[in-house]
Amino acid sequence: MSDGLARQIMLAGASGLLYPLCFPDFDVGALAWIVLVPLHFAIAGAHPRRAFWIGWLAGLIAFVGTMFWVVTAMHLYGKMPLLASYAVMLLLTTYLGLYVAFYALAIAWLRNRLFAFAFFAAPFIWVSLELLRTYLLSGLPWALLGYSQYKWLPAIQIADLTGVYGVSFLVVLVNAALAEVGLWALGRFRQPGSPFPWMSPTAATLGMVMTLLYGQAQLNAGADAASPSRRDSNRSISIGLVQPDIDQAQKWDAAFRRETLDRFARLTAQVAEGSDLVVWPEAATPFLFEREPSYRLEVMALARAYNVPLLFGSPALRHFPNGRPYLLNSAYLLSPDGVILGRYDKRHLVPFGEYIPLRPVLSFLEKLVEGIGDFEAGTVPTVLDLPIGSGADGTTVKFGVVICYEVIFPDLVREFVANGAQFMVTITNDAWFGKSAAAFQHFGMVVLRAVENRVAFSRSANTGISGFIDPQGRILHATPIFTEAVVTSRIPVGRVRTFYSQQGDVFAYGCVIITALFLLTCSVRSRRVAMGERR
Repeated sequence: MSDGLARQIMLAGASGLLYPLCFPDFDVGALAWIVLVPLHFAIAGAHPRRAFWIGWLAGLIAFVGTMFWVVTAMHLYGKMPLLASYAVMLLLTTYLGLYVAFYALAIAWLRNRLFAFAFFAAPFIWVSLELLRTYLLSGLPWALLGYSQYKWLPAIQIADLTGVYGVSFLVVLVNAALAEVGLWALGRFRQPGSPFPWMSPTAATLGMVMTLLYGQAQLNAGADAASPSRRDSNRSISIGLVQPDIDQAQKWDAAFRRETLDRFARLTAQVAEGSDLVVWPEAATPFLFEREPSYRLEVMALARAYNVPLLFGSPALRHFPNGRPYLLNSAYLLSPDGVILGRYDKRHLVPFGEYIPLRPVLSFLEKLVEGIGDFEAGTVPTVLDLPIGSGADGTTVKFGVVICYEVIFPDLVREFVANGAQFMVTITNDAWFGKSAAAFQHFGMVVLRAVENRVAFSRSANTGISGFIDPQGRILHATPIFTEAVVTSRIPVGRVRTFYSQQGDVFAYGCVIITALFLLTCSVRSRRVAMGERR
C-alpha cells in the first residue's frame, strides 16, 4: 500500500469515526461542522474512481457507528442469530455508505472539470443525496447531518423554510469552505502565489450569519408569544403522557395482560386530573382493541371514569376481499364518555419489522426474524378532533398522530399540519432499540419536525423517551429510558402555516436541480476536452 493511499484511508476513517459522535447519545454536535473536512482532504487530487471507494469507506464506518443498534433490535428482540444480525447491519450500512461514496465521487469529478465550483457545489450534492435516501427503497432518512444540530436552536430555525435539509446544507457548506481554505493554505505553503478561494468561504460566512440572525428572530418571536402577558388559555392545552415501561417479552404474553392493564390504569390516574388529553404509547393495549369486547369496555370505562379523552395505540384487524386477514398499526381516540372519535392508521411501515418487502423473494426472512408482522399501510393523513370542555363552552382542537418510524419522514409529518393539525402527537415503542443510542437519536429527530411546522409535539414511548417539544424546538421535558414514568405539560396550539408545511421539500428539490446543472456542465466540459484531445 502506497503512503498516499494509506493517508487517504486514515483521513476517510477519521470522518467516519467522527460522524457518530455528532449525534445522540454522544451529542457532540459541534463536530458536525468539521466532520467532512478529513474526507475532503482524502479525496483532494484523487481520481473519481478512487474517491468513490474512499467515500464509501468513510460512509460505512460512519453508519456502522450510528446504526449499530440494528444488531440489538434484530438479535435481542427479533431473535435473529447474532452473526446474521451483524450481517444485516453490515448490509444496511454498506448501502448507506454508498451515499457518501457518490458524494465523494461527484466532488472529485467536479474538481477535475470545474475546480472553482467544486466546493461551492458540495452542499447541493449532499442535500440531493439526503433527499434520495429519504425516498429510495422505502426510505431511511436516519441520522441526516442536519439532525446533529437539534440542540443548537438558532441554527435549526431555518427548517421552517427548508426542512432539515437546509440545516444539512449549511453544515456541509461550512465543512466544504473549511476544507477548501485548508487545502489552499497547504498549496500556498508549497507553491506561493495561488489566489484565495473566495467563493465557498464567503457563501459559508453569509449563510451562517443569515441563519443565526433568522434563528434568533424566530426564537424571540416564539418567546414573545409564550409570555404570560400574551398567553391565551384557549391557545394551550394540558396533555398527560404515560410511559409504562412494559418489557417487550411480556408485551403480548396473555399471562401478563392483567398486569399490563392495571399498570395503565394506575398511571392514567396520576395524569388524568386537569389533562385535556391522556396519551398511551404505540400498541399499548395487549390485545386487539376492536376484537376483545370485555377488555375494550375496560379501556372505555377508564376514559369515562376520569372524564378525559384517551389516545392509545392498538392493532386493528381487517380482511382483504378474498378473506385473508391483515393488520393495521392504529391509534384510537376515545372521548371522555368512552366513544371512539377517530382512528389513524400508520402509513409508513417499518420494512422487515411490520412487513417484508418483495415477499415472494424474501419470504425466508420470516423464519429468521421472530415477530415480523403482516401489516398493511394506511392511506390517509387523518387529522383528529379533540374535544376541549363541554356544553356551550366546549370547543375542538385538531391534531395529528404519527406512529413510531413515521416521525423521521419530514414530508409525511407536514401533511398533517397542512391539513389543519394544530399540534402533533407521536406514539412509539422504542423497546426494540434496547439501551442503545437509537432511542435518543429517534427523539432528537422530533425536534426538527416541530420546527419545520411550528407545532408543539407530545411524545409517548413505551420505554422512553417520552416528552414535549415546543414549536421552536425547545425540549420542555424528556423522560429517562427504561423507567416507568408519567409527565404532564401544557403545550401551545395554533394555526401557523410555515413555508415548509405548505410547500414541502421545495428547497431540497431545488438542490437536486442545481446539482444536475453542475453535473451537466461538468459532463459537457468533459466531452469538449475529450474531443479536443482527439483533434
